[in-house]
Amino acid sequence: MVETDVHYPTDLNLLFDAMRKLITLVARLCADCSLPGWRQSTYNIGQIKRLFRKAQQVRRSTSKNPKHQARQGEIVLNAHRDYLEASERCLVKVTESLSLLGGKEVKESRLSEVERFLVHARRQVDQIRRRVLEGETIPHQEKVFSVFEEHTEWICKGKAGVPVELGRKVCVMEDQYGFYIHHQVMRNQSDDQVAVSMVEESQKRFSELRYCSFDKGFHSPSNQTQLRKMLDLSVLPKKGRLSERDKEREYSPEFVQARRKHSAVESGINALEVHGLDFCPDRGEDRFTRYVALAVLSRNIQQLGALIRKKELKHLRRFKKAA
Repeated sequence: MVETDVHYPTDLNLLFDAMRKLITLVARLCADCSLPGWRQSTYNIGQIKRLFRKAQQVRRSTSKNPKHQARQGEIVLNAHRDYLEASERCLVKVTESLSLLGGKEVKESRLSEVERFLVHARRQVDQIRRRVLEGETIPHQEKVFSVFEEHTEWICKGKAGVPVELGRKVCVMEDQYGFYIHHQVMRNQSDDQVAVSMVEESQKRFSELRYCSFDKGFHSPSNQTQLRKMLDLSVLPKKGRLSERDKEREYSPEFVQARRKHSAVESGINALEVHGLDFCPDRGEDRFTRYVALAVLSRNIQQLGALIRKKELKHLRRFKKAA
């Protein structure tokens, strides 16, 4: 899992991120085109931030007294309502400014950037209203976890102390010498959805690939069938209870021997993280993909250097013995 450079997302702070960026961009465009209306842009951001902090800090009452709960609940609703109303007034003003900017000579890229943050702001306003004011549960597929790094995913790995990570999953294929022959940045995919494609792409580059070992997370009945056709030995452990046929397959000497070697993948993953594949500071999905590729390349170069160094030391020892 490669983390992206984002803060922990909430509906409230995502809306503030969008509004802050939106006001800054529109004020800059209007200043360049000599359009009025945004002279107090810094003050406007401050006002929205004040309402954001107020909504962020209020909490629902934990008292068992219904009156206390109702009173505190009303305070929470009012704080969120004030925040939404201020944001909506600003969005109306932004829309009006965009209509005026349409008749000016403005780069399309600058306008598209404003429109992108406008979409984010409207979505967050809608989701906060539905969640807080109307009591609706927002479906996971509608959520965005960063208005800047939109490719960021919410990943629950179940690790102790780290229940959630924000970033992208990366699948790698390592050979018996410790080199990575293929990698794939996963886009809202689970492990079992990339097993076949990983083998296919690896075999295009290395046709001699005939054996492959996977974690249990890559298992599915269709993967078992397809990989059996593509490989001489597919070491794909099944999740759950094993049938007699599965036991015969997984307890075979070839399968057991390959599984014993599979534990080395953890050290390989750690090596990738040491060489930069734990956190991506670059911005944008394309740069994220490039950063992952460069991290994998750097690990391969380091592994190549280690093998060359090992060979040189072996040659040096032989030379000393001969002398």
